[in-house]
Amino acid sequence: MNDEPVDPIALSALQHWRYCPRQCALIHVEQVFEDNLYTQRGQALHKRVDDPGFETRDGLRVERALPLFCDRLGLVGKADVVEFLTDGTPYPVEYKHGSRHKRADIAACDDVQLAAQAICLEEMFGRPIAEGALYYASSRRRRIVSIDGALRQSVEETVAAVRTSLAGSTMPPPLNDERCRACSLRDLCQPEALSADATRTRTLSSLFDPEI
Repeated sequence: MNDEPVDPIALSALQHWRYCPRQCALIHVEQVFEDNLYTQRGQALHKRVDDPGFETRDGLRVERALPLFCDRLGLVGKADVVEFLTDGTPYPVEYKHGSRHKRADIAACDDVQLAAQAICLEEMFGRPIAEGALYYASSRRRRIVSIDGALRQSVEETVAAVRTSLAGSTMPPPLNDERCRACSLRDLCQPEALSADATRTRTLSSLFDPEI
């Protein structure tokens, strides 16, 4: 068993990977980032919860910008909001811009990030966490997320995939689908051009190798 410490992975990298592996690599390996309307909205939203502190609300202690870690998975980051229930159990609440009515695959990206926060909180406070919530600014509503076994497995698999990608030297290919339209890295990524180049390469290869 290897007990050597691993390089920490940012919690945000899990959401980025689930949305698009190439986006994750550009941000967390190449260290590049660009703003667009969507990221600016997200930054404006997070300003409300980025200042560390706490308050008591409806009898609950509410922590903002709480630092998180999980030594077992090698994760670090911070929670937007953690509400501590009356028995001391942490309840993570992640803030997102947009509406709670998202496509299932996009919502799953948020769910994995929230579940990873819950796993960190379980290690930090020694209490099991059954659920958390995603707060969507546009609809001003919460979506409750059950931190079940399947979601926990998704976190483990995503951490492994991100760690493999960060340790490698190959940039993941572009998706070139509708997710690219909202991505602030679209101009840097150039998904249409790269996908076209890949298509031309396959076409030329097929001329010389009929089995391709």
